[in-house]
Amino acid sequence: MHSDCERILFSEEQIRARVAEVASEVDKRYVGKTPLCVGILKGGIIFYSDFIRHLTSPVELDFMAVSSYGGGAVSSGKLKIRKDLDKDVKGRDVIIIEDIIDSGFTLANLKRLLLERGANSVLIVTLLNKKGRRSYDISPDFNCFDIENEFVIGYGLDYNERYRSLPYIGVLKRSVYEK
Repeated sequence: MHSDCERILFSEEQIRARVAEVASEVDKRYVGKTPLCVGILKGGIIFYSDFIRHLTSPVELDFMAVSSYGGGAVSSGKLKIRKDLDKDVKGRDVIIIEDIIDSGFTLANLKRLLLERGANSVLIVTLLNKKGRRSYDISPDFNCFDIENEFVIGYGLDYNERYRSLPYIGVLKRSVYEK
């Protein structure tokens, strides 16, 4: 365990098993369809790549870089699109694949934007669901794990671009981000 990690919430093995299970559930919705899987950079990239490898339906891939956090630990309340989609979503079934849903601001605004652009449907799949922090009326359609209000790192999740490569999801020590 990394020295900045207070404790491990989910091991590499737990994550692997749950990602496969959720992908199998999502896959059943898209029989005979080719959804557009939108990965949210950067935090969601590891989950995204593991998730799509478990799908048996044909999919197309695209990415967006959106954020409401910047470099801090608290949401700024403003959606920033740093990289937009390359593909048109009009008439498409879209699956947003994101690392974590916290306040719900980013995903609520992103889902609204994709529907405004003409997406046929928008399904949200998250690795982590932090229900206790939700301030927007949105929930993931599928999520791997529910968590309490803790600052988590690993498996793509970061604090100031650090800890993404940890193979597990752990709780970051408060002393690290309260400096």
